[in-house]
Amino acid sequence: MIKRTFTKLAVLSAVAICTTGFIKFNGESYIGDCETTTDILGPFYRPDSPVRNNLVVKGVPGKLVQLSGSVRHKDGTTPYKNAEIELWHCSADEVYDNDTDAYRYRGTTYCDEHGKYSFQSQMPVPYDAGGGFIRPAHFHMMISAPGYQSLVTQIYFTGDPYLKKDASSASVKAKNRVLEVTKEDGMLKVSFDCNMNERLKVSYSSLSQITGKYKNDETGKIRELFEKDGLPWLQNEVYGERFDYVGENRFEYPGMTKETYVTLQFDLKQSDAVKLVLTTAWEVGRETMESFTKA
Repeated sequence: MIKRTFTKLAVLSAVAICTTGFIKFNGESYIGDCETTTDILGPFYRPDSPVRNNLVVKGVPGKLVQLSGSVRHKDGTTPYKNAEIELWHCSADEVYDNDTDAYRYRGTTYCDEHGKYSFQSQMPVPYDAGGGFIRPAHFHMMISAPGYQSLVTQIYFTGDPYLKKDASSASVKAKNRVLEVTKEDGMLKVSFDCNMNERLKVSYSSLSQITGKYKNDETGKIRELFEKDGLPWLQNEVYGERFDYVGENRFEYPGMTKETYVTLQFDLKQSDAVKLVLTTAWEVGRETMESFTKA
């Protein structure tokens, strides 16, 4: 029984194989001229933000900005109607609204019949992420469209002095997401188009085997994995962090570099319990590993 479960997770779950000419699967991910690259979700994602595209907070300082663009199918040309776009970012005083009912600088909108979307907000600013590490200004986005894995990404702005010092924005994968900011009629404008791409998916029956509460084998600390949109999320103080399936019972936190990573490695071959190894390397050369058993 355990062996059959392992086989389902490692083999039958890998169902997405792309065959569209200029986008191909290389054994780990889809590559091609039309791919929109992912980025870290960040710890401050909150689901269920209000459906609205005007995020301006009245009476609060900040430069007005319009973010607009289009969402397309994996062919890079066909508009995707009604794709869901979630946007969130920090305030001018470097704070994310993680708990109020106002959901400041958080909102959800949907593409029109031409795949177009638009938000109006106030420009985010660079902020201290701890230890003197400054993240460049950025927008967080999650784009969801039936038939594709949700795209989690961040967009940055040319001229930001912190771009080269930040692992995510300095990555070659982010080069098409460092965008020009123009000005028109007193408002800043940023344009971002993206293309949806398929990824490896895990069956819901397999997800049910790995989601739930896990107890740290050394400290006894409890961590919880839950399912959202067909993917596992690791619960945190705000909501959770999403992980993508890369095969062989392994999940990765999207948008990291080769030197920095967070992975979940499951062992379903144990006779009595599911085992999980959480490997974290937020800094180059500093890796930590924690072993958990499903409670």
